[in-house]
Amino acid sequence: MGILSSLCKNLRTSSIRTHSNSALSLLRRMSNVPENTVYGGPKPQNHTQRVTLTHLRQKHKKGEPITMVTAYDYPSAVHLDTAGIDICLVGDSAAMVVHGHDTTLPITVDEMLVHCRAVARGATRPLLVGDLPFGSYESSTHQAVDTAVRVLKEGGMDAIKLEGGAPSRITAAKAIVEAGIAVMGHVGLTPQAISVLGGFRPQGRNVDSAVKVVETSMALQEAGCFAVVLECVPPPVAAAATSALRIPTIGIGAGPFCSGQVLVYHDLLGMLQHPHHAKVTPKFCKQYAHVGDVINKALMEYSDEVKNGTFPGSAHSPYKISASDIDGFMHALQKMGLGDAASAAADAAQKIDPTK
Repeated sequence: MGILSSLCKNLRTSSIRTHSNSALSLLRRMSNVPENTVYGGPKPQNHTQRVTLTHLRQKHKKGEPITMVTAYDYPSAVHLDTAGIDICLVGDSAAMVVHGHDTTLPITVDEMLVHCRAVARGATRPLLVGDLPFGSYESSTHQAVDTAVRVLKEGGMDAIKLEGGAPSRITAAKAIVEAGIAVMGHVGLTPQAISVLGGFRPQGRNVDSAVKVVETSMALQEAGCFAVVLECVPPPVAAAATSALRIPTIGIGAGPFCSGQVLVYHDLLGMLQHPHHAKVTPKFCKQYAHVGDVINKALMEYSDEVKNGTFPGSAHSPYKISASDIDGFMHALQKMGLGDAASAAADAAQKIDPTK
């Protein structure tokens, strides 16, 4: 009896496996992507591999450059993850490069949170930093802390970034740090303050302005910031600030003497998709590719092939119906009084697979 029971159990197991394999095989036919690369949902974070503030401090102490790039959605986050970028900034620059505004001012907290969540799903390695958008932290320290908490709790970020060095901004940074949230500062050209600065203008180009960049950076350090972005300042000024600080500086248009560098994803890839940079590419930005040209070429080729009927061909029409089912389908259409539809089905079957 024991042998018979074991045999029956094995037969049932074999039947289940055969059915399961058939089902998996059917599912695989629905994708032209290798099975092990098909998206299967967010992966759990591995904190031994995630870049942390400790990792950044160690790199800074060793003099190893820190890399930072912006990302705004799942695909760009995956690209940063694959490239091994240290810090992923979900910047309020999304207002310009994604939403098409001329400045960063219009984007809201709720819009930023959508970008943050998408990036958090795609980037498992970099430290994730979310910008506090204009109008979300200036009114009071309570407002600043509340917004920062949302960016972490609802956006899935590891830290926040805020702009400026006015006393109220320093106080806000200190309050957020005391709330247990890591803060990155930002001085020099601060895009949220363009109404005061008179546009996107470099800073630190005279003695008073240069001293202010260094003093503000030091004040942000004393407030507890773990790093400071230096934007659009002369290299000697950035070098002085970097030397004066115990925390890393991340330069953008600030020369090679910072602890690390940051560029906007769309700028470094040469996508040129938003109003401001479509007219004037930042002088400090090196384009490592011309992805916009590749995209435009691909879209035009697609449009041409659709118009001339070459796409989709049989290679991209993978879902088949057997000859007997075609005959039955045509018969059913005829009974419905849809003779033209039956003829169309017959013609399509012949064109897509002339061997039948």
